[in-house]
Amino acid sequence: MKLDGKVAAITGGSAGIGRAIAEAFLAEGAKVAIMARNPAKAEAMLAELSAGDHLVFIQGDAMDQASIEHFVSATAEQFGRLDILVNNAGIAHSSPVENLALSDFQRVMNVHVTGTFLCSKAAIQMMYAQEHGCIINTASQLAYIGAPAFSHYTAAKGAILSFTRSLALEVGSRNIPVNAVAPGATMTPILEDVPNEVLDVIKSNIPAGKIADVDDIVGAYLFLASDAARHFRGQCISPNGGDAFL
Repeated sequence: MKLDGKVAAITGGSAGIGRAIAEAFLAEGAKVAIMARNPAKAEAMLAELSAGDHLVFIQGDAMDQASIEHFVSATAEQFGRLDILVNNAGIAHSSPVENLALSDFQRVMNVHVTGTFLCSKAAIQMMYAQEHGCIINTASQLAYIGAPAFSHYTAAKGAILSFTRSLALEVGSRNIPVNAVAPGATMTPILEDVPNEVLDVIKSNIPAGKIADVDDIVGAYLFLASDAARHFRGQCISPNGGDAFL
């Protein structure tokens, strides 16, 4: 049980990679709090997993400071402490730059970058007091290679990588590893509206010959959350099937 007795808080935890992370952490003995905007989806997840008091849902918005601070404090109140924070909330849609509305650009940056900052800030104060903790941020391999019509998304993921490295330098000596995972293309709700012909093009560029399932991704999070990664600081692990060599 790699995470036996540890407490994890996961944003965007009710679907896709976030849900898979929650399930994997629970299987390894952790207690998990998930933050999501959709209570119906989260409540259905709780019922399906039947994890008892080891899994709780706290409604919140990754762009709202008050709800983020409530999520972190409520997790600690429920479970007594906070050992692992996974910043995973994210959104995406495609648009060429000339058609990209400022409001859409700002919303993507706010969910990914501002949300990661606010969650990390709230969690670090608690982790300082505990003298231990772990933060894992979700980036993307597209932060390295770019993608047409996704300049706002790739910019946000690139910012998360830079934030991860700088924060790791700040807190590296405080027994708080900060690292990132940069998943490659993964079959999650974000890809549900992508046409099959586009998915085929994406798949053709992946040496592994497939778009990842969420189970192909979660091992990186499990590793970084475990004691096996205790000497990792400011690193980025990218399970991308060979789409990008980092």
